Amino acid sequence: MSFTTRIKEEVLGLPQPDKAQLAALVKMSGNLSLTADGLTLSIMTENAKIARHIYEQLVAYYHIEPEVSHHQKTNLKKNRVYLVVVSQDVSQILADLQLADAFFGLATGIEKRVLSDDDVGRDYLRGAFLATGTVRDPESGKYQLEIFSVYLDHAQDLAKLMRKFMLDAKVLEHKNGAITYLQKAEDIMDFLIVIKAMEAWSSFEEIKLLRETRNDLNRANNAETANIAKTITASMKTINNIIKIMDNLGLENLPLELQQIAQVRVAHPDYSIQQIADSLDFPLTKSGVNHRLRKLNKLAEEL
Repeated sequence: MSFTTRIKEEVLGLPQPDKAQLAALVKMSGNLSLTADGLTLSIMTENAKIARHIYEQLVAYYHIEPEVSHHQKTNLKKNRVYLVVVSQDVSQILADLQLADAFFGLATGIEKRVLSDDDVGRDYLRGAFLATGTVRDPESGKYQLEIFSVYLDHAQDLAKLMRKFMLDAKVLEHKNGAITYLQKAEDIMDFLIVIKAMEAWSSFEEIKLLRETRNDLNRANNAETANIAKTITASMKTINNIIKIMDNLGLENLPLELQQIAQVRVAHPDYSIQQIADSLDFPLTKSGVNHRLRKLNKLAEEL
């Protein structure tokens, strides 16, 4: 099951919603047609549970019995498409949901009550997400939440509604519509809180924290590996210089403090500067060890 589907199924399990949720589903997934019997409203979804939810909401609010049908898509994915078809009281339902103007081309944005009432706004966002929302799986490490709208002004109003809840929503226009989207992990988690998908929020946060911990460990390991390689490279250069001194001058001709440092370095190529300092018979700081190793390197260069 995709992460998007998990969120939608959690939202479907929430208590009885405001009509604003149904309004968003109808507005964003509905089509109006005129038949010999009058107006017909068809609401389309690829999710059987959402189709059942729409059916149940229409029955609960308007005491009608819509028809439910399905067919296979003809594209490569071949997903099953569900249609909830209303042929009774369509005009009254649209008027009650305050969608009549939207379907007759007079208004394509979001109704003012949704934008002014926080509780209604939350329900509308739930409906909008159920209709066309997607969330990229947080395991991918690339965070993105998108809601598709046919009309640009609806996408802009959706972004305005999200911003009321302190979400950094943006809009991207396409040839066939517009997308309202969130790109920051924190904004996506806050959106899940707004629509009360708390299990999805908890799962998202856990995955995000695990990824960040793994990334921190990888960075630390890479840095440690790089430091070890750097230390070994410097160590081998000094060891080669010490061998050159031994062959040309002899360690016994060096001051005692240089002799011992040279011997420890040759015997332990993997030692850090601190480990060399700790191995000496006389107290010396890391700075002092470095200074003497530089003297050995310089002496070898002069031979």
